[in-house]
Amino acid sequence: MKNLVFGILLVLISASSFAQSADIEEEIKELSKQKWQWMADKDVDKLANLFHDKSKFVHMSGSWKKDRELEIIKSGSIWYKNAEVHDVAVEVFGDDTAVLWNRITLTAHVRGNDVSNEFTVTEFYQKEGQNWKLLDLTFSSVRDTHEIEHE
Repeated sequence: MKNLVFGILLVLISASSFAQSADIEEEIKELSKQKWQWMADKDVDKLANLFHDKSKFVHMSGSWKKDRELEIIKSGSIWYKNAEVHDVAVEVFGDDTAVLWNRITLTAHVRGNDVSNEFTVTEFYQKEGQNWKLLDLTFSSVRDTHEIEHE
């Protein structure tokens, strides 16, 4: 009888953990989608709130921290006009860390020119209090046939 009760309890805990992980995955996907829109809109106030104070950004032309990324967006030096998201995968670690991969076609205005590039973008998030913070955003140039591996 003890084994049966323990088994049922284990199943219930596992189901609850899976549901929580699925909820976090959806929350992170939606947050990433909003981030792309805020970048297109040059909404640096919302982005400043999302970006962790120690966040880092890795681009084809270099890497930098939060303040420079926000200045680049605000000035239009890089204008993320549209991120067409083709695929998304999320891995959740515990209840406070998540990694999201997007495969996107990014249309941007860079140094006076409109460009379109294929990327897999990796985003690291950590929960602080009730809010998720973006720790890292890395652009990896890929072919348009590149696929993100899902579980």
